[in-house]
Amino acid sequence: MSVTYNLSTTEWTVVVQFVAYNLYIEGEEAQRRTKRHIEREKARREATADMSDLSEGEKGDTVGDISAHGDSVRGRMPRVSSVDMMANLSSPHADKKLYIVLISLHGLIRGENMELGRDSDTGGQVKYVVELARALGSMPGVYRVDLLTRQVMAPDVDWTYGEPTEMLNPLTENHMNEIGESGGAYIIRIPFGPKDKYLSKEVLWPHIPEFVDGALGHIRQMSKVLGKQIGSDQPLWPIAIHGHYADAGHSAALLSGVLNVPMIFTGHSLGRDKLEQLLKQGRQSREEINSTYKIMRRIEAEEMTLDVSEVIITSTKQEIEEQWRLYDGFDPVIERKLRARIRRNVSCYGRFMPRMVVIPPGMEFRNVVAQDGDIDGEVEGNEDSSGTTDPPIWSEIMRFFSNPRKPMILALARPDPKKNLITLVKAFGECRQLRDLANLTLIMGNRDAIDDMSSTNSSVLLSILKLIDKYDLYGQVAYPKHHKQCDVPDIYRLAAKTKAAARGLPIVATKNGGPVDIHRVLDNGVLVDPHDQQSIAEALLKLVADKHLWARCRDHGLKNIHLFSWPEHCRTYLARVTSCKQRHPKWQRSDDTHTGSESDSPGSSLRDIQDLSLKMSLDCERTEGIGTLVLNDGKKQVNSAPLKLAANESMEKPENCRFPALRMRKFIFVIAVDCDSLADIFDISKIIIEAVRTEKDSQSIGFILSSSWSMSEINSLLEKAGLKSSYFDAFICNSGSEIYYPSPSSEQNSSESQYVVDSDYHSHIDYRWGGESLRNTLVRWATSVNDKTKDNNGAVITELDSGSSHCYEFRVRDPALVPPFKELKRLVRIQALRCHAIYCNNGERINAIPILASRAQAIRYLYVRWGMELSNVVVFLGECGDSDYEQLLGGLHKTVILKGRCRAANQIHANRSYPLEDVVPTDNPKSVECEKCDIDGIKATLGKLGVLKG
Repeated sequence: MSVTYNLSTTEWTVVVQFVAYNLYIEGEEAQRRTKRHIEREKARREATADMSDLSEGEKGDTVGDISAHGDSVRGRMPRVSSVDMMANLSSPHADKKLYIVLISLHGLIRGENMELGRDSDTGGQVKYVVELARALGSMPGVYRVDLLTRQVMAPDVDWTYGEPTEMLNPLTENHMNEIGESGGAYIIRIPFGPKDKYLSKEVLWPHIPEFVDGALGHIRQMSKVLGKQIGSDQPLWPIAIHGHYADAGHSAALLSGVLNVPMIFTGHSLGRDKLEQLLKQGRQSREEINSTYKIMRRIEAEEMTLDVSEVIITSTKQEIEEQWRLYDGFDPVIERKLRARIRRNVSCYGRFMPRMVVIPPGMEFRNVVAQDGDIDGEVEGNEDSSGTTDPPIWSEIMRFFSNPRKPMILALARPDPKKNLITLVKAFGECRQLRDLANLTLIMGNRDAIDDMSSTNSSVLLSILKLIDKYDLYGQVAYPKHHKQCDVPDIYRLAAKTKAAARGLPIVATKNGGPVDIHRVLDNGVLVDPHDQQSIAEALLKLVADKHLWARCRDHGLKNIHLFSWPEHCRTYLARVTSCKQRHPKWQRSDDTHTGSESDSPGSSLRDIQDLSLKMSLDCERTEGIGTLVLNDGKKQVNSAPLKLAANESMEKPENCRFPALRMRKFIFVIAVDCDSLADIFDISKIIIEAVRTEKDSQSIGFILSSSWSMSEINSLLEKAGLKSSYFDAFICNSGSEIYYPSPSSEQNSSESQYVVDSDYHSHIDYRWGGESLRNTLVRWATSVNDKTKDNNGAVITELDSGSSHCYEFRVRDPALVPPFKELKRLVRIQALRCHAIYCNNGERINAIPILASRAQAIRYLYVRWGMELSNVVVFLGECGDSDYEQLLGGLHKTVILKGRCRAANQIHANRSYPLEDVVPTDNPKSVECEKCDIDGIKATLGKLGVLKG
């Protein structure tokens, strides 16, 4: 029999175009993968060459190592080998006072009656983080746990999500003898973004800096309170900040950086894996996927977590081996080499990778009771219930079934495509024998009306309803509209289901991901290909029909399930966290601002100023690195005057004890306009300063100059521009890698400017600074660019000496010939080096600085150190700027955009990984445009912000 298709010309054109488009997409993705593979292999060769002293026999793992490369043993979870550490944590009189901060931003989070399944953002992650916080708060040695999330005061959500603080009730397992010392764990809701709107995670990105600033204030204040509670004169800083999902991971990276404390990360799901899966489906192009899911912004946040994290916690080895290895910042081959070098206590040549640790999620067993009943699934009647009443959720489910006595197959998941519920229903509907033996229950979140659900969830649910109708499954499938979180244990009591190990019930689960590791330990079910409909049906039928197999899986599950309890999870978790090298703010200062306070003097707050290396780097007798900068054509770029380092004796005088002055200011104006020349920056600075000088309360306003230029370059032109160093309270230089303060001596002696370097900031940002190894990689990259673009005009990229130990500087002759900054960022990451490569001065300069440094982070550092209020900071920017421009746009501070300034810098942002619009807050009430950059225009704009009267 033959079939003839009669298609019109238009229809054939559409078909051909569709096929051609898909072939184009496949080809484009194949090219991307090939390029990525070549780049990674080259990076491995270069990294291996730098670390060539490593012998092949030293690449293995040690006993007890929990990693992507260790084998786990059935029936036993891998344990941390440090007996002393575990004994210390378990001791009733442990000296440790641990403060832990967890972050989970999206969704609706509360301690009781969680609305799981309400939308795609309020799912398993919400349950996990709340239970993790509660369990950690119940552990000995843990003083306090704060779970930070978003405060939502929208009219369409419950009022409880607007409560600033919610205490989580502690666990009450019999085997736990103690609970956290300060009462356990708390949900802390930080306001950020529009106050009256509940936002999905895809549109939260522009508001994350505001969350970071608010969270920073909470942690800073809480650390002081906890320090006083334990009788210490120092704050009790968090032992770790743990981000969950990409948005919280980015937030945790910024908070970890400014507080200098270890960061932990759990991805829950990863952007690169999602991108690959969506591309394979062929329904959307890369651009369409990014527009819908902001996927490239999410991926960059996940790359940032690799840059900063000490430990990344995963649920499975599969997540490490097949998902994390897709990222530029993680390579299992280099990771093994680095781990071996660390064990040998030899240099890693500036290369770093986070520790990948597999810790399966914990489970709560407070309401779990093993049921000795008929495995045929009889649930009707209360013969053995001694007068107890069936839970209400039972009748809500059982009303769907024409024969409720049959065993039940249960799937509990929100209606999301990746949960594969559609394939499950197809498998059930097409297997007549399975339908005769069992019922199917689908617990798919909560809904009032399908039309009110998100488009993705409603599409899945409608597809399921159509399948129920197609296979005539009425009376065999239950899909209740509502359930409460407290109903879940009662639901589990009804059936043999996937993920039912908590009741000893067998599982049919995917052979990819978490269930593989769980099954290896529990041996309590069957693993299948989640996309193989026939395989799913056969596995379900096998378990339902074979009573002996069912009983064996049930017994195995009950025997070993305690290995997945929350206390077990927390013991492993705390052992990993406490093994991280502890870091915290190291400066010594008092909040007492009394004039005679010795601790407020620069002698104590900047005690490291006597460090010889810092002194020599700024001393006028050492000019290399701060003298004349010469390009290949021999022209002088900047003739930098040598800097004067302030003498300690003058700073110790009583009249200088309030130094630096910015701690006394009511408002701080940060001038961060990225012009092509310093002269333009100084012109703008003079206008802003003059606008303020006419105010009666002008002394309450301080100024900070924030720039990509070095301090020596600024100093060389400052007074020529008619400005004094004493006009400014601080200078943020080299794209945020250095902070200077004008010395009090400069005011007394107007003939010369003297500066004090914040050496504590240097030690603060030194974490993961690649040093000479990073410089060598950058020089190799510059050489390769020069080789590819050789012409008679000389090298395109020339290395300069910035005079800073934390900034490598390169001059660019023609920015159009240099790869975009996202390419340089990728190069550094695949080498396992960590830094920010900032394209400055309209692309004519590149500054490589530590990963914890930036101009935005320097402002937060000044807040933590000196107490200046971020809400009273005003940042002046142009219409565009250096490649770090986006970081300065959001936050608690106020922003003034100077129209007509820095438009040319847009070319830096032309080849971004994601559009600038994805991270710029729209309709930001704290941001105002200044149409005319003169005194009257500045005053009028500041008046709109409520800073000046106008």
